[in-house]
Amino acid sequence: MAFSKLNRRAKIKRRIRKKISGTTLVPRLSVFRSNKQIYAQLIDDTKGVTLVAASSYKNKAAEKKNKADQAAVVGKEIASKAVKAGVESVVFDRNGYLYHGRVKSLADSAREGGLKF
Repeated sequence: MAFSKLNRRAKIKRRIRKKISGTTLVPRLSVFRSNKQIYAQLIDDTKGVTLVAASSYKNKAAEKKNKADQAAVVGKEIASKAVKAGVESVVFDRNGYLYHGRVKSLADSAREGGLKF
């Protein structure tokens, strides 16, 4: 029996999350991708706290751009907020999505913004 898209992604997500976890010094950069928007968070899993968040939702810089360009804007924004918060290295959590397209665009622009992963 074939997995649905959500079941397949949940299975991949569990497999990824077994191996990675965010700490205070090296938080987890989690990416969520909806049909229209993209969201990114820096999460400290030891405390269960979101340190920094950014999204393309109601973002003036991301309006009127295609989805990959919106992801790049969000990547730069999360990187600048992280640097201000004193975070320079993170663990990347693609959240079950393929490292391609919008997820890759966000990751590349976050690297350009100063994050190391």
